[in-house]
Amino acid sequence: MPRLVTISRFLISVAFVLCGAMGASAQDRRQNAPGEFDFYVLSLSWSPSFCEAASERGNNGRGTQAQCGGRPYSFVVHGLWPQYERGFPEYCQRPSPRLARNIMTSMLDLMPAPGLIYNEWDKHGTCSGLGERAYFEAIRKARAAVKIPEEFLQLTEPKTIAPDELETAFIKANPGLSNSAISVTCDSKRLSEVRICLSKDLQFRSCEEIDRRACRRDQVLMPPVRGG
Repeated sequence: MPRLVTISRFLISVAFVLCGAMGASAQDRRQNAPGEFDFYVLSLSWSPSFCEAASERGNNGRGTQAQCGGRPYSFVVHGLWPQYERGFPEYCQRPSPRLARNIMTSMLDLMPAPGLIYNEWDKHGTCSGLGERAYFEAIRKARAAVKIPEEFLQLTEPKTIAPDELETAFIKANPGLSNSAISVTCDSKRLSEVRICLSKDLQFRSCEEIDRRACRRDQVLMPPVRGG
């Protein structure tokens, strides 16, 4: 019996080693090398969903107050994320270069929370290979390249919508965007984000892995824009 226990422990340890090796091999060989990535994901967060979820959790921090005050935000920029075909880099410089305050304040119209802007620079911007000003200029250009469908800009009533229907609305509003370049994410009931894949020169491009992570619910709720 002790011999069987020893063999079992040996087999378990081998399994752990193999799993670790598989995990390492799944990592991109360029892991966390600044500027070494394949494409971007522009993540657009449905702000009313964020605010409702924060309220339910009792989260009233500064970031929540900034985004969930009186201003009627609809889609806001969560981030512009460098990606590999499989996986993604993050925190590519530690410590990250300090982001200038004037650059942070210049982005508040698109990303309405200082903490979000600082975090996006530390986690994703440092992986872009761009300087701080150039990275946030890229965010502004990426956002300008995407047209939000008119029906979502001033949503005054709660709307229940199928993720595919939401994708179709974005595709119709954005010539060149295909359903392989966009995905919708959700929580247990609400729309969370629309994610759009862009090449390094900010053109729409397909992204199978991002598409595989999409919301699988038949319907999602879009709470109305604040003040609606």
